[in-house]
Amino acid sequence: MTIDINTRLARFEDLIPSKVPFVEGKLKGHQDRSNYSIVGPGVSEDSKQNVKIAEAHGFNIGAVSAASMNGSGLHSHTTAEVFLIFSGSWRFYWGSDGKEGEVILHKGDVASFPTNMFRGFQNISDDEAYMVVVLGENDPGVITWTPKVIKDAKDTGMVLLNDNSLIDLDKQKIPEGKKALEPLHENDLHQFDHYTSDEIEKFVIRSSDSQRYIEDDEHFNSNSIINYLDELSLHEKTFKPHIPHHTGFGLSLLTGKDAHIHSYQSKKSEAFLCLDGKWEITCDDQKVIIGPRDTFSAPKNSIRSVKQISDEVGSLFLVRQKN
Repeated sequence: MTIDINTRLARFEDLIPSKVPFVEGKLKGHQDRSNYSIVGPGVSEDSKQNVKIAEAHGFNIGAVSAASMNGSGLHSHTTAEVFLIFSGSWRFYWGSDGKEGEVILHKGDVASFPTNMFRGFQNISDDEAYMVVVLGENDPGVITWTPKVIKDAKDTGMVLLNDNSLIDLDKQKIPEGKKALEPLHENDLHQFDHYTSDEIEKFVIRSSDSQRYIEDDEHFNSNSIINYLDELSLHEKTFKPHIPHHTGFGLSLLTGKDAHIHSYQSKKSEAFLCLDGKWEITCDDQKVIIGPRDTFSAPKNSIRSVKQISDEVGSLFLVRQKN
């Protein structure tokens, strides 16, 4: 049976966000943001979070938009977390107190943060800013928050339970048989890893520094490629990754005015995220066109091709199930 590929299309304007996706969602500096689950459920603690494309891909794709000086509190993951900046300027900071280091990222920048470290982020632009987050594996696990986040959140009525469900004590009581998740003890914090700013910079590729990383696929000189994670094979050429992380998925950027990929077939999950321009994607005999902030997930085993069709230079992220 032919799949209607429009069911694989996640246009930004059709996404339904959660306004209180996590336990710290009522705290100042965290309350004016939206969380989107585009591919897979991600790590949202909101049981009502809308998931646009639920099929397991081997990775999850989510997104965050936040007002100026808003973002996420300090938290840790057990699976990969890679940030793709689509607009604005974002400050990333880390450590159990948030003071071990920081990096500032702008549109087109990519950062892969290690697992088992506390990190937070904040939109430091004057206006709303947007970024995409790619998480490793079908089940990316749960978030571990610093003790301060859990304690401060409880003062606003937000509580995580021992099954990791989130409730608002202003609206309901803790259900019978469940109890509030206890904050980590100070001794527990020693098990988390620590990094300097220079160490984290090794996992960052900035758009302003892209000429260091861009390669030509030697196909009519029309395609410029930055390959961030996992090997990429394109037009009979192999591209090595520039970020030394094993995330469980591949990530690349295709850019150029006439950029394109000829027809190919893949048994792996693959998603296309438009940063700039307009892209026509063909799967078997069907076509879709995506613009900035749109996402398209190609059905496994489909024969697909991609081309940039706007009059400007376009940029398209490719997220692939690991080789």
